[in-house]
Amino acid sequence: MTKLEIAIWSFPVLLLLIGLRMPIGLAMLTIGVAGSALVNGSWIQVLSQLKSVPYDTFSNYSLGIIPLFLLMGQFATHGGLSKALFEAAESWLGHRKGGVAMAAVGACGGFGAVCGSSLATAATMAQVALPELRRFGYSGALSTGALAAGGTLGILIPPSVVLVIYALLAEQNIAKLFVAAVVPGILAALGYMLAISVYVRLKPDSAGTRDPARYSERFAALWRIWPVLLVFLLVVGGIYGGFFTPTEGAAFGAAGTGLIALVNGGLTKAKLIQSLVQTASASAMIFFIVLGAAVFNTFLAFAQLPQEAVQWVTSQGFAPYTVLVAILVLYLILGCFMDSLSMILLTVPIFFPIVVELDFGLAPEAFGLWFGILVLIVVEVGLITPPVGMNLFVINSMADGVPMSKTYAGAVPFLVSDLARVVVLVLFPSITLWLVGL
Repeated sequence: MTKLEIAIWSFPVLLLLIGLRMPIGLAMLTIGVAGSALVNGSWIQVLSQLKSVPYDTFSNYSLGIIPLFLLMGQFATHGGLSKALFEAAESWLGHRKGGVAMAAVGACGGFGAVCGSSLATAATMAQVALPELRRFGYSGALSTGALAAGGTLGILIPPSVVLVIYALLAEQNIAKLFVAAVVPGILAALGYMLAISVYVRLKPDSAGTRDPARYSERFAALWRIWPVLLVFLLVVGGIYGGFFTPTEGAAFGAAGTGLIALVNGGLTKAKLIQSLVQTASASAMIFFIVLGAAVFNTFLAFAQLPQEAVQWVTSQGFAPYTVLVAILVLYLILGCFMDSLSMILLTVPIFFPIVVELDFGLAPEAFGLWFGILVLIVVEVGLITPPVGMNLFVINSMADGVPMSKTYAGAVPFLVSDLARVVVLVLFPSITLWLVGL
C-alpha cells in the first residue's frame, strides 16, 4: 500500500472510530501516530514528532484567545447579561406574531457578541427564554428550533472561537475575519426572524401573543444592555483599530465582562471558581482536539495528501465554483456527524490549499476571508442538522416534555434560511467583504 493510499484509508477508519464513540481528539491522535509510523516505516521519527508537535502547536501565542473568550462567556452568563438581552429584545418584539421567539434569536445574537461559543449561547439563552416561550403558548417545536438556531449565532457573531482556529490554520488575519463575520451574522439573525414570521403564519397555533410594553419600559430595558455593546466595541473595535492584539483584546474583554458581573452582583466567590473550572475544562477539551488534529495533519503531510489533492483537482479542469460547492456540500454532510471544531481542524488543512489555487477573481487575502466565513456558516448549519446537531440535543435536554422529533421538525425552517443565506453569500462575495473594505 502506497503512502497516499494509507492517507486516504485513514479517513474511513477515523469515521469508524468516531462512530464507535471514541473522542474525536483521541481518534485523530491515534490515527495520526499509527499513520506516521506506517508512512515513515519507523517509530523513531514518530516519537520525535510527538516531542515536537505539541510544543510547536501550543507555543502559538494566539491560542491564548480561546480560554479568554470562554471565560468571557462564563462571566457574561453570571453577570445577568443574557437576561438583560432577552428582556430588551422581548420588550420591542414580543407583542408581534412570533415576537418572543424573534426576541430569543435577537438575544442569542447579542450574547454571541460576548461569548464566542454556540453551545454556551444556546444553553444560556434557553434558561432565560424557554419559560417565557412556554408562558405565551409557543409550541415545543418552534421554541426549541428557534433557540437551537439562535445559539449558532454564538460562533458567527464575533468574537468566535471557531474563527480563531480557522485563522490559525489558514494563516488569516483574526481581526479582519471578525469584521467580515459581522454582516453575515446580522443576515443570519434577520433570516431566522423571517423564518419565524413565515412559520407562525403557516401554523398560527404555534405561537401566542403578549401585550405591548410601554415605551418607557422598552427604553429602560434597552439601557440595561449597554455593557454588551461596550464589551463588543472594546474587543472587536480595539482589535481592528490596532489598539491591541487579538489576545490582548480577549483579555480586556474577559476582564471587562468580569467587572460587569461583579458590579451586577452575579460574580460571587463560588461562581468565580465555577467559571474558572468550567473554562479550564472546556479549554482542555479544545486543546486536546487541536493536538490530535495537529498530529493527524502531520501524518497527512508526510503522506503528501494535500499536495496530491491540489494537483489532482487543478489537473481535472473543474470550474472553481464547482469545487467550492462540492466542499460546502461535504461540510453539510459532515455536520450531521461531527462537531464544528473537529470539522475545521480536520478539513481546512486539506481544502484550503486546493481552493486557494483556483481563480475566484479575488485577491488572496480577500478570498481567505470570504472562504473562512462560508466555512463558518456551513459548519454552523451542522449544529442544527439532524441526526447529530449538537445544539438540538442541548436545547431538547432543557425542554422537558418536548420529543426530539419535534425539535428536529422545528429546526427545518431555520435550515432553509441558512441554505438560502449560503447561496447568497457564495454568489455575492462583496456582502462578506464590504465591511472589511471600509
